[in-house]
Amino acid sequence: MEKEEDLRSWLRLIHAEGVGPATLGPFLQRGLSPEALLSEPPPALSERARNALRSSDPEKVESSLAWLGEEGCHLVPYTSSHYPERLKCLPDAPLALFVRGDPGLLASPQIAIVGSRNPTRGGIQTTREFAAHFAGNGLTVTSGLALGIDGAAHEGALKAGGPTLAVMATGLDRIYPARHRELAHAIAENGALVSEFPPGTAPKPGHFPRRNRIISGLSLGVLVVEAALQSGSLITARLAAEQGREVFAIPGSIHNPLARGCHRLIRQGAKLVETAADVLEELAPALRSWIHEETEVAAEAPASVAQEDPDYQNLLNAMGFDPVSIDMLVERTGLPAETLSSMLLLLELRGEVSLQPGGRYLRHQQAAGPSPVDRPQESPS
Repeated sequence: MEKEEDLRSWLRLIHAEGVGPATLGPFLQRGLSPEALLSEPPPALSERARNALRSSDPEKVESSLAWLGEEGCHLVPYTSSHYPERLKCLPDAPLALFVRGDPGLLASPQIAIVGSRNPTRGGIQTTREFAAHFAGNGLTVTSGLALGIDGAAHEGALKAGGPTLAVMATGLDRIYPARHRELAHAIAENGALVSEFPPGTAPKPGHFPRRNRIISGLSLGVLVVEAALQSGSLITARLAAEQGREVFAIPGSIHNPLARGCHRLIRQGAKLVETAADVLEELAPALRSWIHEETEVAAEAPASVAQEDPDYQNLLNAMGFDPVSIDMLVERTGLPAETLSSMLLLLELRGEVSLQPGGRYLRHQQAAGPSPVDRPQESPS
């Protein structure tokens, strides 16, 4: 928890007119504190920037501070241990993030879903299904709270009982679009609303590309469901590629204008996906890396997902205790390979199986329920 005076210093930086992350970020990276930047603006800054740092609007600062006093409202500054490392790597990383909800989600493994504001019914259904699948496999679903695909992504994750994160182009005290007010409240209760813009900031055209870089920057990859050739979703996809994130696109009919943006992305190198499992398979290496870096999170996870779902216990029983391939598991369980891939990834996230050389999976002893050998045998009648 930041002290009030520290918060006030960060808010003065944020409210300095015309001085943003690209200007102040390099100084923060060198270890200069907000207090140092405010009390003695570096000579390397322009005169205009130095004057802006000296003259932040005190009313706006106090208004933002009052908002932070509300329940569930947080400020995560650039120097905080809770500031997501993926975002910190960006050259124009936000100075701080305003959060309503759970700030811990900022560092969680995320998949962004974006697309048209006027999608087809099929696009809405596909988005909800993909989002629910991702949420059910431990990923936070991230989007921009816009109409259409964005809203469907948040709804799909919430319906599956998983977390979702909405990055906004306004202050968090203003819900845009207004018709997503109830959805925004649900996200704040079961995930997080995030913005780099302080409370009171109205929607402006230039804010949306800035929001998009945060959506892609927080995520391991970006999935575009439906997008016309002039869609803003293509900006998010381009930013994701520039940031070194995976870009995925769902193909569609050549007669559907909302498929053309996706087809262009695929021609440019985006990965064509047909199922949510295709995305999880591509993200598996990054997720495994995240597991190793967040071992304490795994320690807090339920002891066994098999205790919660008999399908997973059946899969573990089918694995035995020797390394086994997915092809063999298809034969033993009768489940399709893409379903098994998703289930195995979740078991790996929970520390119950591990991927071995040669693409085989090994069941861990601690994941074992009673195996057929261990179960008491009924005496013959």
